Amino acid sequence: MHYSALIGASFHDAKHLGWKIEEHPEHDWEQLVSSVQAHVKKLNFSYRVGLRSNKVEYINALASFTDAHSIKYELRGETKEVSTANVLIATGGRPVIPHDIPGAQEFAITSDDIFSYKKVQGKTLVVGGSYIALECAGFLNELNFPVSIAVRSILLRGFDRQAAEKIGSVMTASGVDFRYGYLPVSIAKANNSEKLLVTLKNPSTGDVVEEEFDTVLYAIGRYADTPGLNLQAAGVKALANGKFETVDERTNVPHIYAVGDILQGKPELTPVAIRTGELLARRLFANQKTKMNFDLVPTTVFTPVEYGACGLSEEEAVRRYGEDDVEVYVWEFQTLEWQAAHREKAPSARESEYDVEFPPNCLCKLVCVKSQNEKVVGFHFVGPNAGEITQGFALALTVGATKEHFDSVVGIHPTDAEAFTTMTVTKRSGESWIAAGGCGGGKCG
Repeated sequence: MHYSALIGASFHDAKHLGWKIEEHPEHDWEQLVSSVQAHVKKLNFSYRVGLRSNKVEYINALASFTDAHSIKYELRGETKEVSTANVLIATGGRPVIPHDIPGAQEFAITSDDIFSYKKVQGKTLVVGGSYIALECAGFLNELNFPVSIAVRSILLRGFDRQAAEKIGSVMTASGVDFRYGYLPVSIAKANNSEKLLVTLKNPSTGDVVEEEFDTVLYAIGRYADTPGLNLQAAGVKALANGKFETVDERTNVPHIYAVGDILQGKPELTPVAIRTGELLARRLFANQKTKMNFDLVPTTVFTPVEYGACGLSEEEAVRRYGEDDVEVYVWEFQTLEWQAAHREKAPSARESEYDVEFPPNCLCKLVCVKSQNEKVVGFHFVGPNAGEITQGFALALTVGATKEHFDSVVGIHPTDAEAFTTMTVTKRSGESWIAAGGCGGGKCG
């Protein structure tokens, strides 16, 4: 769906670069959902084949503990039980829809639903400021659905603030309508229509507005899917939110382990769960010692203009090392391809008829520790293909690269990633870090 959104946004560029395209290309939502679901089924089949080929018995059933070494499940109407030396809990999470908002449970959907949602989205209200909220709002906006986002406070809590705000500004320029401070207080069917009447309130000001939407999508977080496991029968203790405090993935019961989104304070990312489980298996059965490093985890927020990060945010680096020991290099610019195609702001983001120029869509940022020879402890990039760019630079952080190492690399011109080889402006300097033209992320001449 992210890729489909990128294709939609590229139609503007194509016209400027010589392609003859219909004035208003149409998008078929049902065809997109059908393609997505076909791919999901293909993936699930591949996973099952992979398990069988590795002699893993896969039981598609809901399980729960009967004691610390026994698991029961029901299959085709028959209750069965297995005994085990070790248990790994990796149930992941489920999206939250609040119970205290009238109509939310009845009428709202979540990110789990949207990938198989046959009804055309139409005008959509996304509730939440998480990466899932922004990803869903981003691709719906590029598919030309009117999108509003109700945000309680800030975007992308836990991420670097400057990078998160950059994503917000780029999405605003792309036409997304942010409703900061507003949250739904009720959702109901509008009179004599299929639309939803949403009442939004700003708790700080007391302001209340009513508006009709076709779809309301909640993305306010996920809960750990552990309450149904009968943990008490095994003596396993979970926190109030259903997650586990672990030591090297071990719960309070020595032979019962947990990985993934159900670990308290750890990144809720599929590759993190996979790597953590692999390292745990090697420690248990292959006499290896390597443990998971949760600090240097590369990740990307797949908004239409992506945000990739690895390591510490500027705020976390200051907390750990102190403001005087942190040097931040930063640079903002416009992607070369966008410059050539004259990308424009969405009409809703313009302050006047002349305010059409799209703001810089790229932000490069390195967070360094001065006392450690400017070791790079935080990498942040907002821009196209941030996932691909971040994956490569994550290797540099993993092996302890310094700012001097970044400076010693010859850039590939004219790419966005080239900027990381030429950054000289620091926040501390007071100089402007916004390019006044140029060739994307690089230097011209």
